[in-house]
Amino acid sequence: MVKARSAPDVTMLMCTLMLLGIGVVMVYSASAVLAFHEFNDYYYYLKRQLLFAVLGVVAMFFTMNVDYWVWKKYAKIGLIVCFILLIAVLIPGIGVVRGGARSWLGIASFGIQPSEFMKIGMILFLSKMLSEQQDKITLFTKGLLPPLGLVGLAFGLIMLQPDLGTGVVLIGATLLIIYTSGARMLHLSSLGLLGLAGFVGLIAAAPYRLQRITAFLDPWQDPLGAGYQSIQSLYAIGPGGLVGLGLGMSRQKYSYLPEPQTDFIFSIVAEELGFIGGSFILILFMLLVWRGMRTAITAPDTFGSLLATGIVGMIAVQVIINIGVVIGMFPVTGITLPLISAGGSSLTLMLTSIGILLNISRYAR
Repeated sequence: MVKARSAPDVTMLMCTLMLLGIGVVMVYSASAVLAFHEFNDYYYYLKRQLLFAVLGVVAMFFTMNVDYWVWKKYAKIGLIVCFILLIAVLIPGIGVVRGGARSWLGIASFGIQPSEFMKIGMILFLSKMLSEQQDKITLFTKGLLPPLGLVGLAFGLIMLQPDLGTGVVLIGATLLIIYTSGARMLHLSSLGLLGLAGFVGLIAAAPYRLQRITAFLDPWQDPLGAGYQSIQSLYAIGPGGLVGLGLGMSRQKYSYLPEPQTDFIFSIVAEELGFIGGSFILILFMLLVWRGMRTAITAPDTFGSLLATGIVGMIAVQVIINIGVVIGMFPVTGITLPLISAGGSSLTLMLTSIGILLNISRYAR
């Protein structure tokens, strides 16, 4: 194995910590009013965010200092555990329903989302599988179908919750790994058309998804129903202007904008910090993704390259979807903004994944 450098990618590390710090401040700003209304405690969501941020940073520094190829040994058993958790969450009495989806395991206000574990679990396993069978990936039956079958099974279990947003992130990140490993574009495009047809079927099967598509095209058709979140998000972004209303001065967080501390936190960022503040956060994400892509390109082995690609893809797809929803480019999907939104298992696992990416950067050529 190539000898590790003395330090990981400093730019990537600094971008991560800066985004996390901004996230802690914005979670408090966006949630204080809601927290007092629900729990009589202005600092309720802030305390939770600080707790999981600290746990996540500890996990990040741990994985940053553990040689990344160690995870290759546990990729298979990790994926099996992820599938068991995804099945368990669907069982009434075990899985907890929040926000209309049975996607949590836990007690009271603390819980984990098995779908979040599945994202990194699938990325690890596919990186191992495709790095060992790279000569087969150009074959449709023996090379391409097995990994796609695993991804499809995981996606199906996530959709039973249902959680379309997380499912889309899983598909996006894993397809990037499969494409990078050398899969033929003809095979992927053909399956992509079938997947598009299935996606249309999923939308048609659930009326609320069709309403979200309709609301995305023209949210003012149903301003108090399916289009409410999109409209309130735009009402937050518009007044922000160039420099914003000022930190803590958001008006939409006063029970107008749903989930201001999670899915729509970027709306509050744009309202309070304006175009300049929102652009600064996007620049940090672009730097993080760029350094991650550079790590994937310069990784010393195929496993490291595919693993870095999957982690970067997971971050990039999630950022694109969240920002797209907030500014009205995509239908509402319920995806958090990495490192910024309030989160528990999602925040901790994102930082853990970035720690693995930082460890790969220590071996970059």
